[in-house]
Amino acid sequence: MILLRHGQSEFNLHFAATRQDPGIVDPRLTPLGHEQAEAAAETLLATGLAAGGAVRQILASPYTRALQTAAPFARRLGLPVRIHPVVRERCAFACDIGSPVSALVADWPEHDFSHLEEVWWPSLGEPTDSVIARATAFRAEMASLPDWRHTLVVSHWGFILAMTGQSVGNGQWLRCDLDEPPPAAVRWQHH
Repeated sequence: MILLRHGQSEFNLHFAATRQDPGIVDPRLTPLGHEQAEAAAETLLATGLAAGGAVRQILASPYTRALQTAAPFARRLGLPVRIHPVVRERCAFACDIGSPVSALVADWPEHDFSHLEEVWWPSLGEPTDSVIARATAFRAEMASLPDWRHTLVVSHWGFILAMTGQSVGNGQWLRCDLDEPPPAAVRWQHH
């Protein structure tokens, strides 16, 4: 399985400069974030990690930044994007307040949001053990599927950290082998 962190968002741009929450709800990708998404798609296809049936399904978090990052892969691979709220970010900042399903349906008519509640994200202050529990449940769900190795998951810093114990930057990915044990400990320090 490939875990890809979304490209740079408007939140990431401001937070990196100030280390303060700029109050942007469900931010979109910056121009650099779009470039990172396109570059990740090009690189994964060029290396064969996403080509020739290597990726047979794309899962993405319902946040706009993840949907925008998944778009180049869907376009190049001709695959639909399955919306999977379990792979969303830890709800800790304004950027982790999502868009209501009615807004997502209007913006992304090609995606199926019917399995989500209108307000699908939790309240701010989601504990880290909740993210780890989501990652554990997702690992079990995916490991039970025969095609888990052929899955691209477009997710977020906190969820990828909970899955792997590794911190990745915007537009970066790593492989996640579900035959390997989950991280023994997760260090929640944002870079």
